[in-house]
Amino acid sequence: MEYRCVQCTFPIKTLFVQYSPGNIRLMKCESCRAVADQYIECELMIPLIDLILHKPKAYRHLLYNVLNHETVNLEALLWRSAIGFYLLDAYRSLLLRLGDKEHSSSMTFSSLTWICQKMLKDVIFGNIVFLCVFFLASRTLLNTPSRVFRFRDFVLAILVSSYLKIFLVAMMVWKFPSSAIFVVDLFVFSSNAVALKVITESSMIRTIGACFVAHAVKFFLSFWDSR
Repeated sequence: MEYRCVQCTFPIKTLFVQYSPGNIRLMKCESCRAVADQYIECELMIPLIDLILHKPKAYRHLLYNVLNHETVNLEALLWRSAIGFYLLDAYRSLLLRLGDKEHSSSMTFSSLTWICQKMLKDVIFGNIVFLCVFFLASRTLLNTPSRVFRFRDFVLAILVSSYLKIFLVAMMVWKFPSSAIFVVDLFVFSSNAVALKVITESSMIRTIGACFVAHAVKFFLSFWDSR
C-alpha cells in the first residue's frame, strides 16, 4: 500500500520532510490542500483512541501510512498478526465452551484435551473459511478491481482491524459474563467494516453487507460444531 492522505485518500509520495532530528515539516495533500497525515506528530494514544472510536482517518493512517512496505516488513507482520488472531480466537472459543465453572471443574483431563483439540480444529478451519468467504463477498458486493484489492492487503487489514479481540484478555483477570464476548465480537465486526471501507473506498452499507456475510458464516460454523 502506498502513502495516502488521511483526509481524502489521495496518493502522496512522502508524508514529511526531516531537516534535522526532531525538526520535520508535514507535507500537504495536493488534492485537498490539508496536512496529509497529522497523526505523525501526535502521541500514540491519540490514534489509538481514534481507532477505538472508528474514525476512518485513523484507519487510513494505520493501514496506509504505518503499515507500509517502506517502513515495515509486511510478510512478517502478516504472520505475527495471524498468530495473534488465531490465539485470541482460540481463547474466545475456550471461554464459550468452559463458561460454566461448575461444569468445567468437573471435567476430566481426557475430556478437556478432547475439547481443546476440537476447539483448535474449529478455530483453524472456521477462520480459513471466514477469510475466504469475506474476501469473495467483498469482491462480489464491492466490485473492487483486483489491482486495487489484493488478497494479502485484505487479510492484513482484517487481521489488524480485529485488534479489539485483545479485550478478551481482560477476562483472565476480571470476572465478566459470557455475553461480554459477543459485545467484543460486535466491536470487531464494526472495526472490520471500517477497515474494509478504507481499503476499498466503498459505501458503508456495502462493506457492512460483506462483513455480515462473513461473520454469519463463521457464527454458523461455530454453532454447528458446538452441537
